[in-house]
Amino acid sequence: MEEVPSVSIDTRGGRTRIMAGVRSEHWGPTVMHSDDLGQAWTEPENGAIRFPEEAGAALERIWQIQPDTGDRPGVVWAGCEPISVWKSTDGGEHFELNRGLWDHPHRPEWGAGYGGPAAHSILSSPVDDTVHIAMSTGGVYRSTDGGTSWEARNKGISAYFMPDPNPEFGQCVHKIARDSKDSKRLYAQNHHGVYRSDDDADTWVSIADGLPADFGFVMMTHPTRSDTAWVIPMKADSERIPPDGRLAVHRTDDAGQSWMRLDTGLPDAEYNVVLRDAAAVDTSEPAGVYFGTRGGSVYASADEGEVFTEVVSHLPDVLCVRAAAVGV
Repeated sequence: MEEVPSVSIDTRGGRTRIMAGVRSEHWGPTVMHSDDLGQAWTEPENGAIRFPEEAGAALERIWQIQPDTGDRPGVVWAGCEPISVWKSTDGGEHFELNRGLWDHPHRPEWGAGYGGPAAHSILSSPVDDTVHIAMSTGGVYRSTDGGTSWEARNKGISAYFMPDPNPEFGQCVHKIARDSKDSKRLYAQNHHGVYRSDDDADTWVSIADGLPADFGFVMMTHPTRSDTAWVIPMKADSERIPPDGRLAVHRTDDAGQSWMRLDTGLPDAEYNVVLRDAAAVDTSEPAGVYFGTRGGSVYASADEGEVFTEVVSHLPDVLCVRAAAVGV
C-alpha cells in the first residue's frame, strides 16, 4: 500500500541493482534498492534523499531514478518534487542535492504540472559531461559541466497556454529521450507537441505530423538503432484518453518524418491514460516494448511494438514500467 512512482534497473559493473522511489503516507519518500531482483530490499538509514536544513524544503516524491550513461561508475541521478535534481556516487544509496539547479534564478517561476512539480527526465551524455533535465513546468534545461550550471534550452517548443507562447522557459515538457547513436539528437513529448532536436537541445522542431494527437506523456527511443522512437498519443487536457478510445503505440524509424500505428493485440476500446514513466524499451534484439495503463493493465511486445500481449491486468494505477535483459 505504498506509492512507487519511479523504478530503475542498473546493470553496470556485472551487478543488477533495482532501485525504487517509494512514497509512504506515514514514513515519507525514500529510495530503496535490491541486489537480488527484488527478493530483499535495503532502505538507507535516515533516508537516501534529504534536503539540507538550510534549503527550507522537504522531499515530496521521487519522480525519476536514472543510472548515469557515461563512464562514471556508481553515479545515479534522481529527479524529485519539489523540482530538484540529486546525484549519488555510491550506486543510489545516498544522494546529494544539485545546488546549481536548486539555486537557479528561474526556480521561483517554475510551476507545477497537473500531477505536481516534477523533475521527471534526466539524460546524462555517454560521451561528455552534458546533462539534460526536463520538468513540469519549467521546460528543458542543459548543463555542460556535469550539473554545476544550467541553462534553459526550449527554443522551438511552444507554450501556447502562456501570454508569450515562445518563452525562454516555462514549457510543460512531459518527457525527453536521447537517440541511441547520435548523442546530439533528442526527442520530446510536450503538453501539445512532439519535437526533435538535432543540436543538443539548442533548437527544437515539430515532428507531430502523422500522429492522431500531439498530446501524451511517453517518449522512448531504441536502445541501439538511431532514428527510432515510440510515443503513445492521448487526447488532450480534460479527457486524456486514447483518441477515439483506441489505444495504440506509434513508432517512427526516420526520426519523426513518418509514424506507424501499432495496435495489434491491444483492446478495441480503452479509456485509460498511459503515464510518462509507465513505458519502457529493453535492450534485446529485437527490442521489447512495454507499457501499463491507469486501468491496471500491462502490455508487452517482443518485436518492437508490432504485436502486443496483455501480461497482467487488474493492478492499481501503473505508474512506472522498467525492463532490462539480465543474466544473458
